[in-house]
Amino acid sequence: MSQSVATPARATPDPVEPIREHVVREETHENAPAVVVRADEVQQVLSTLRTEAGLDHCACVTAQEYADRFETVYHLRSYDDPTRELSVVVPTARDDPRSESAAAAYPTAEWHEREAYDLLGITYDDHPDLRRLLLPETWQGHPLRRAYDQSQPQIVTFREHQKLLEDERVGPDTMHLNVGPHHPSTHGVLHLNVELDGETVAAVDPDIGYIHRCEEQMCQSKTYRHQIMPYPDRWDWSGAGLLNEWAYARTAEDLCDIDVPEYAQVVRTMCGELSRVLSHMLAIATYALDVIGEFTAVFQWGIRDRERVQEILEDLTGQRLMFNYFRLGGVAWDLPEPRAAFFEKIHALVDDMPGHLAEYHDMLTSNEFFQLRTVDTGHLPAETAKAYGCTGPVARGSGVDYDLRRDDPYGYYDELDWSVVTEDEGDNFARVLVRLREVEESMKIVEQCADLLEQWPESDREIQANVPRTLRPEPDTEIYRSVESAKGELGIYIRSDGTDTPARFKIRGPSFSHVQTLPEMARGEYVADLVATLGSLDPIMGDVDR
Repeated sequence: MSQSVATPARATPDPVEPIREHVVREETHENAPAVVVRADEVQQVLSTLRTEAGLDHCACVTAQEYADRFETVYHLRSYDDPTRELSVVVPTARDDPRSESAAAAYPTAEWHEREAYDLLGITYDDHPDLRRLLLPETWQGHPLRRAYDQSQPQIVTFREHQKLLEDERVGPDTMHLNVGPHHPSTHGVLHLNVELDGETVAAVDPDIGYIHRCEEQMCQSKTYRHQIMPYPDRWDWSGAGLLNEWAYARTAEDLCDIDVPEYAQVVRTMCGELSRVLSHMLAIATYALDVIGEFTAVFQWGIRDRERVQEILEDLTGQRLMFNYFRLGGVAWDLPEPRAAFFEKIHALVDDMPGHLAEYHDMLTSNEFFQLRTVDTGHLPAETAKAYGCTGPVARGSGVDYDLRRDDPYGYYDELDWSVVTEDEGDNFARVLVRLREVEESMKIVEQCADLLEQWPESDREIQANVPRTLRPEPDTEIYRSVESAKGELGIYIRSDGTDTPARFKIRGPSFSHVQTLPEMARGEYVADLVATLGSLDPIMGDVDR
């Protein structure tokens, strides 16, 4: 059964008004107003903001350490209007960092708080399951603390036959099944603790952290201007690298007040949609392979169409996987010469894609066996999707009409003609339909961008703003910005300290929230459906673990 969450009431014009009596003080973050509240009033404040202020989307939770305290920052938005934002800052004592859990108000906060406990040692009272998330339970210390001893030994014990659930919800006749840890398709290394009652899933606990690469810490040690940009490509290697680069670029540009030339915005928008097609084609191809073993046609067609997109992006960026093409203030260089040949490739792709998509529908979505595996399985109601912070095709497959390209415009999207794709059924099949239809919309955007770029006067092709060699934002400036990546909302929080490197760099990967929903979707279904449901989320574990 999916978790029940109260439906928010009509949003108030001022989101702070319903919680005014609980506000210790107000702050200003670059993206939104912020309020500081007491650690023992978190549940009351966040529940009120969700139900009365209409802030029903807990987009991200950032934990960090200061010289005199620890802080948890809840980045709240509205699904109806993501430009309505509020940051709720919860300071805690340095000697005993302890705060109320927000999981009762926003179930998605459960994993975020577990990560904060794991890496920083903040304790969240009334948390439903406060244990480590990325590191083994036997890990010594909290790696993001300033005083953490990196030289101490770590001994991880082997625990055999661990039962996932020991209470009355699962009877003595259930069977514990380890699914993984392995590398299923291209999703990454994931381990599922599954409890089976016959062939029915009684419970599932995703075990993540196998590919945690300290991306946030590495970005914190690098300079804003040049050194951070190569890292975003590596968060999601399915082809969405340019969208990842855009997430960092948008955040840093807003933080440092950098304007991007219009021509470069059009180039970025075209690149972003080609990147989205790369990701969706891989998702469709591998899903057909996962669910019905369709290697002969659908998988090879998906790789065929990816290859054509990759040839275009290779011509543009010189890379096929880690593109590293965006720069703060624009892009690295202009379109390749001869431009006519480059645009010819793009228009050929646009012209051929409708026929190719029809083939996918004939072979896949019209396939009776595929429908048996995906229709009415992996059901995710819209309110549950919102409660867990789902975005992108996962949310839109449940009828949640949320797309940052339209709702919080950036790039050149608000100047183009395209539509947001939604399906109301909320099952595995709906999420496949959303991705296929989104490829159609991406091709519309790519074609419009190519037409604009072909006609752009040569004298006005400005690819990059005049950005200072060294960027040093004002101390204690805080910002959270996000883009609509192929998987959903990819957000970044940055806090500056007056130097040329961030004091805190937090990555909000969309797959993190999506994998967290798996227990809600799989419980009560057959174990075979669990595989189909996991694949329908299209998770990339580098995006989950970071």
